[in-house]
Amino acid sequence: MSELVKFTVDGEEIEADKGSLLIDSLLDRDIHIPHFCYHQALGKDGNCRMCMVEIEGQKRPQIACDTPVKEGMIVRTKGENIEKVRRDILELELINHPIDCPTCDQAGECKLQDYYMESGFYHSRVDVNQKVTARKRVELGSNVMLDQERCVLCTRCVRFCSDITGTNELGVISRADHSVIGTFPGKPLSNPYAMNVVDLCPVGALTSQDFRFKQRVWFLETFDAICNGCSRGCNITVDHRKEKYKDDQIFRFKPRVNKAVNGWFMCDEGRLSYKNESENRFETALIDGEETIFDNAITKAFKILTQKNKTLFLLDPSLSLEEMQNTKKLAEALNGNISGYSPQYIDETFGDDYLKKNDKSANRASFKELDIDESEDNFNKLVKESDTIVILGNTYFDKHLDLLSNKKVISFFSHKVETVSKSGIAIPVASFYEKSGTYINFEGIKQRVISKMKKDNPKETITSIIEYIKTMIDKGSL
Repeated sequence: MSELVKFTVDGEEIEADKGSLLIDSLLDRDIHIPHFCYHQALGKDGNCRMCMVEIEGQKRPQIACDTPVKEGMIVRTKGENIEKVRRDILELELINHPIDCPTCDQAGECKLQDYYMESGFYHSRVDVNQKVTARKRVELGSNVMLDQERCVLCTRCVRFCSDITGTNELGVISRADHSVIGTFPGKPLSNPYAMNVVDLCPVGALTSQDFRFKQRVWFLETFDAICNGCSRGCNITVDHRKEKYKDDQIFRFKPRVNKAVNGWFMCDEGRLSYKNESENRFETALIDGEETIFDNAITKAFKILTQKNKTLFLLDPSLSLEEMQNTKKLAEALNGNISGYSPQYIDETFGDDYLKKNDKSANRASFKELDIDESEDNFNKLVKESDTIVILGNTYFDKHLDLLSNKKVISFFSHKVETVSKSGIAIPVASFYEKSGTYINFEGIKQRVISKMKKDNPKETITSIIEYIKTMIDKGSL
């Protein structure tokens, strides 16, 4: 068990593990400390010197990223002396930095810009015509663009590729004020997590070609979500904006810190999956292939479900826990059966020993929580016995449409899939980022998310539809 020590920061006494880094204690408590090179996932490097603090008894300022905490130490992060030291270091960072903030895609979320503004260091002593120049718009690979002139050589990206992915595509080339980040000859940036270097970059040196010049960040709104790309359940933020005369448009997914689940990162496939959400959306309800209003489809579904049929409800393992719970209650009310059979989500080529899992569904663990069978034998038996099949987001039948012949099919999908063509009733529903719910990842960690998407025509959630049908069944009419 770690020994705790007490020390003082800016007059406030705090506790931390003995020998832990001072900068971690500051960051964990949201105590502002400027820094470029340090990152909690990458550890100390000590090259930017921006995290200088005063420690009583020390002759000179110390960098917080390489200072272990000790009992009784007195630390000052504010004050005229230490702030002057930081301004001098910042001036060195700015000497060769290009003056292109108005066109830089990082504007609005650039730490160099933030530190410059808070420092009050507004008068340059550098001749802009004598700045060292370097290459611009260098395509590194994996949707990452490099502007070498903007780089402050924090080496976060280099350490990510060496310490996290182990792929070592990036390095520091040349020396002194001519040093730049670059790829090794014949080795472009190419690993499943490469785009994380864009998040790690504190300035505008590394930008996403996918997001580049699409939207200014101060126009975007953000809410928290869970990535639906695999059973890891990475925590993400969804950056979106409501365009004039249009529904909200998603511009990017970014990883959100959760040390117990995904740490600070996410895979590139999950990051770019936002594109799938806006493409091929299923928007209008269908009855026997003909477009109809939503209420008509619900009424028709109610009438079929209340007939004396043998009904099978097939659940998708990416539905929320609440959707599964409500569907199970409806199945019980109708004396129907329920299955979670969904082998199509297992991809043995996808997983790795870091974040990606072979199960590409978001909530399969909820089947176990709710005692929902997902075996193949039971599924095959129930399909043969059933007159009516209710499909909730599960795409298994896309490659087995023949199994739906001579069945009454009611389906709920957020996107157009093959199964819709075999559905007597097809009802469009909200996608994962448009609904709130609870998800359980492969390790049993339960996570609740609340969607904040704003839409002119809100999509109904499976939960709301099922609850409505269940209420009408209880009342005996619609």
